[in-house]
Amino acid sequence: MRILITGGAGFLGARLAREILKKGQLNGQTVTEVVIADLFPAPADLLADPRVKSHAGPMLEQGDLFKSGFDGVFHLASAVSGECELDFDLGLRSNVDSSRLLLDSIRASGKVSRLVFASSVAVFGPDAANPMPALVADNTLPTPQTSYGTHKLMIEHMVADYTRKGYIDGRSARLMTVTVRPGKPNGAASSFFSGIIREPLAGVETTCPVDATVSHPMSSPGNTIHGLITVFEASREAIGGRMALNLAGLNVTVSQMLAALEKVAGPAVRARVKFERDDRIAGIVDNWAKGCTFERAHALGLRADDSFEAIIEQYIEDCKTRPGYPVDALKGLA
Repeated sequence: MRILITGGAGFLGARLAREILKKGQLNGQTVTEVVIADLFPAPADLLADPRVKSHAGPMLEQGDLFKSGFDGVFHLASAVSGECELDFDLGLRSNVDSSRLLLDSIRASGKVSRLVFASSVAVFGPDAANPMPALVADNTLPTPQTSYGTHKLMIEHMVADYTRKGYIDGRSARLMTVTVRPGKPNGAASSFFSGIIREPLAGVETTCPVDATVSHPMSSPGNTIHGLITVFEASREAIGGRMALNLAGLNVTVSQMLAALEKVAGPAVRARVKFERDDRIAGIVDNWAKGCTFERAHALGLRADDSFEAIIEQYIEDCKTRPGYPVDALKGLA
């Protein structure tokens, strides 16, 4: 199989590539080539694998690559939420225009690729005509209140329509917020969800820009990757329709996250988190889902992480064993 991963040089995309290479096959077929398309070259450990080919540059300049024919595509490349709110045109180019180019290029290749689109829980939001339920389901009507969420919903519908027409075998999986991400904060409004765990473990004081009562669905990186691969390998009948499904996640409050941090790492680590409201971030987060249900994901055998303590413990273990994690990531642990 020849596999394309857009956004494959990023944290989640690189982890997905490593897992696919480790498995060596998808749906019982041997993976012979993994092509990584991103703004930046793939990490060194991936480039060392002869099955990996890296193409660096804007997606809008990679149409010829996308036309070259792939058995499977994982579409993860995206401008993040904060960037899309700050630069409307950047968001449209990076998300909607590049996705249209990808889909049209696959169509032009004549090969019906199986494609998984990494959508987001950000497609849900409150609207005066459509109040958001306490827990959003797979079939809750999405009414996004951010440009990022709107872009994700637009692409969900494009994937569904290209599938209806027979140009691709597409399926969209709505990712819960992935926590804990390594490295420095990015432009995502949700970045602090990782920051309030990551920074204290590194011995760095940090601030939480929202109230402790804020609730949001989360998933560990490992569980998210497992979900994406499961959705790719599922039959069309098992997926149950062309519309997007919610990947399994853990509905958790900021207060519960910090309690888990104290349980795993101790009170001194927890004490490095202070609350300092940021109205811009808080305003974005207020329009997000407070929690989700996961009926279709459960039907595929997917489950949430056991607890937020387990998510933190996975991060600690990843810092010790996986590439791409800073050497001082656990400096704050006693």
